[in-house]
Amino acid sequence: MSEIGIVTAMRMEARCITRRRLPFNQRISLGQGASIWLCGMGDEAARKAAAGLKAGGASALMSFGFAGALDSNLRPGDLVLPQTVHSGYSVPVDLGWRSRLRKRLPASLNIRDGMLATSKKVLSSPSAKLELGRSTGACAVDMERGAVAEIAAHAGIPFLAVRVISDAVEFSPPPVLLDAVRPDGSADLSLLLPLLLRGSVTLRTLLRLAVESRAACSTLSAVAKYAEAELGIA
Repeated sequence: MSEIGIVTAMRMEARCITRRRLPFNQRISLGQGASIWLCGMGDEAARKAAAGLKAGGASALMSFGFAGALDSNLRPGDLVLPQTVHSGYSVPVDLGWRSRLRKRLPASLNIRDGMLATSKKVLSSPSAKLELGRSTGACAVDMERGAVAEIAAHAGIPFLAVRVISDAVEFSPPPVLLDAVRPDGSADLSLLLPLLLRGSVTLRTLLRLAVESRAACSTLSAVAKYAEAELGIA
């Protein structure tokens, strides 16, 4: 793999790979072995990013970031390295690439195999998460990985998903909170404060989100540190 194209939806995910202040929605080279695209949340954004990375010379694609748990045994900070991804149909990952990456990771990480599902929207209730898990057999869900997998499959190039649980089955970001989030996933305080004042979002919820996001970022940073060669950033 001469260049790995890495798709991240949110700025906090991208910071686990590079401390550079990335411009939004464009291909940025990380050296000879990798490029990254900070695309924002959702299928359409990820599809554009994956296509842009491929057009820019990527010979492999990676979806890197957070996921929601569909299995009650998964906790924030747990790493999911799926063997297949479900996007209406099953798409396999490159198992050789996955194996090489996993061998580089420390034993202290809690790593889960299995399937990763895609959702068009944020799942905001335990029942919705559990139902998607039952219907697909997946253990975790995100909103971008399916599009990246499809671009890779159509191009005939390797694909890998690296996803860390940021919210457990019993807890999800309230949908109203999305109104206060910028396209790159960062909070807009001018919109967040009115939600707090009206009681639409509680401080307790924000504190829990912060704690669980830090746990997820810690694991993503460990992946970038120990498996940097398999991300093309060594």
